[in-house]
Amino acid sequence: MHTLSRFLLVYLLAALTACAVNPVTGKNELSLMSAEQEVSQGAQLYQPYQQQQGGRYVVDPELTVYVNSVGQKLARVSDRANLPYEFVVLNNSVPNAWALPGGKIAVNRGLLVMLEDESQLAAVLGHEIVHAAARHSARQMTRATLLNVGLMAAGVAAQKSDYGQWMLAGAGVGASAYQAHYGRDQELEADKYGVQYMVRAGYDPQGAVELQEKFVALSKGQQSSFMESLFASHPPSEERVKRNRELAAENANKGARNKTAYQNAIKQLLRDKEAYQLHEQALQAAQNNDFNQASSLIDKAIQKQPNEALFHITKGQLKMAAKEDSAALQAFQQAAKLNPEYYLGYLGVGLLEKKAGKNSAATDALKKSMQYLETPLAAYHLGELSLAAGDKNTARSYFEFAAQGTGDVAEAAKAQLAKLTPAN
Repeated sequence: MHTLSRFLLVYLLAALTACAVNPVTGKNELSLMSAEQEVSQGAQLYQPYQQQQGGRYVVDPELTVYVNSVGQKLARVSDRANLPYEFVVLNNSVPNAWALPGGKIAVNRGLLVMLEDESQLAAVLGHEIVHAAARHSARQMTRATLLNVGLMAAGVAAQKSDYGQWMLAGAGVGASAYQAHYGRDQELEADKYGVQYMVRAGYDPQGAVELQEKFVALSKGQQSSFMESLFASHPPSEERVKRNRELAAENANKGARNKTAYQNAIKQLLRDKEAYQLHEQALQAAQNNDFNQASSLIDKAIQKQPNEALFHITKGQLKMAAKEDSAALQAFQQAAKLNPEYYLGYLGVGLLEKKAGKNSAATDALKKSMQYLETPLAAYHLGELSLAAGDKNTARSYFEFAAQGTGDVAEAAKAQLAKLTPAN
């Protein structure tokens, strides 16, 4: 039997016998991860998954402090209060939230501007806490592991970076493969126990009803294809609204709504609402190849909120498309200054410095981008820079990473590797 076949057999036999108790429901369920592995893998995935989705929202850091405080209040009354819960706000306009194994949770600013009070926020965070506490996220990763076990087994020997294991799960630059498409039972379970956590923490469970009503109303909008993608991980339904109404009635109390505190917390987001709308319009104009309009719109967005790094990144991309490299470099440098923990600003700087022949500055910037998110694009250019410096071994390592992807970058990396491989 081939080594790969033996690996698959052992792996699948382990999967068939790997059961764990759901800490929330008490039921025995399939899982390939221990509690310790959940915490470890969630922690490893947290940064790259944030980076994929806009990075952390930093224009108003106090908003994340506030959201984390609400989340921790709910986590303390959950069925797995000992998990190292963390809650962040992402710089993403899509109204969504997600949970990784081990209690690593994120909520998009696009969702926060939809909500009206703290009880609705508690409904969002309570729901995500259940996904972590009930091991839903871990089970999703388990399913993805089983579906991709052949790919994983075949690639173990070839991957040399810690980040490589997440590539093996089928994700291009992060951990999206397992996270999407929670099942109906998991969603109802998260709703049910999320309401219980709200009540334990002193919140009005009516907030959970209103949250689902908002999602159902959005799903009935005209942008059906967009909404299908938007709610892939948390599909709304009238059934969930009905169930939440029943749960709220069963747990009727005079819990907190904290509307004033919530509105005060999101006041910067509300002030910047028009700026983000202009940014979305700029992206749409660029997609329609109307670059003059896109440039005009992004300049207006920056005028309204000059401290948003995302706007400067978009400006940099537009200037690159127009071959205005000096202006593009300035935009990317400003983005990196405004949000020094987001990879795209450094990536733009690195590409432009390399194009200008400033190899040392390019290497520094591209390595910085890789610290936050390891991308095939940055790896390929670092490979070329290593070749230029005469370091073939380092170049080979970068090209091997870049070759794991798809598209032009991967093909170019494979071609470089072929040149570095001596003929027999």
